[in-house]
Amino acid sequence: MGKHILVIGSLNMDLSITMERMPAVGETVMGEELTYNLGGKGANQAYAVGRLGGQVKMLGCVGRDQFGAGQRESLAACGVDVSGLRESEALPTGTAVIYVDAAGSNSIVVVAGANQACDTQYLKENDHLFQWCDYVLMQMEIPMSAIAYAAGRARALGKTVILNPAPAPDLIPAELLSCVDYLTPNETELMKLSGVTGDGMEAVRQGAKALMEQGLGCVVVTLGEEGALLADGDGFRTYPARKAEAVDTTAAGDCFNGAFVVALAEGMSEDEAIRFANAASSMAVTKKGAQSSIPSREELEQILGGAKARQSAGGGR
Repeated sequence: MGKHILVIGSLNMDLSITMERMPAVGETVMGEELTYNLGGKGANQAYAVGRLGGQVKMLGCVGRDQFGAGQRESLAACGVDVSGLRESEALPTGTAVIYVDAAGSNSIVVVAGANQACDTQYLKENDHLFQWCDYVLMQMEIPMSAIAYAAGRARALGKTVILNPAPAPDLIPAELLSCVDYLTPNETELMKLSGVTGDGMEAVRQGAKALMEQGLGCVVVTLGEEGALLADGDGFRTYPARKAEAVDTTAAGDCFNGAFVVALAEGMSEDEAIRFANAASSMAVTKKGAQSSIPSREELEQILGGAKARQSAGGGR
């Protein structure tokens, strides 16, 4: 049986607009479709953990509105314990507006709303969940002070801390980085945080090295269709992505993070966990939406089983 996972983060209602191409500054383009989907990086990652079989509880804040009620229902339905969620009377559930072009690429604007109420005092009131868990997974759509407190408290209790630095701030305080076991940026976030410029794998390696020099033990960089890179004290290792036709990349990184922590909690090695997460993420991009795109454990096992069969026959990588 896997270990316990605590996800701390944001819960949003996503308004997704599809279009042929992104508008330039000052330009108006016609959208093709508007959909409402439950999202937020914290909720998406908790949902992924639940869908993929992890033992998970979530801390975060919603408004006293239909979007907040929808989040509770959706997360609970996939096995996430939401009894610790906070409900704000003054603030509405967070909102994200997502623009998706014909290639499946996206741009996102987030209004925090009730996510601002996920503060240090609230986390202190739920200290029993820090004691209960083995892994803490966080992102950066809640106050930095709360993230720093949670990482420090988890480290003090000997828990494993995974921080997905999305959206990436201009700077992550050194005292926070010192409490993180795995930092999981995408390529854009890596470059912003490291200050490295350029593109290609050499720039990615330089960026990961720069972050590790700030005291991190391990950096896992998600690279979209290029897969992922792991940087640790032993150097760099790359992991090719499973080929997939991207329809919407909205929750690909969230799915990766949720799958990664599930795999670690089940005792997989880092190599196995990244391959597991790569496979899950490759499935998420083939469907529209955020939580609605995340595969179940059964669906993922079918893909992984097929890949193993092809490798045995000499057809895999």
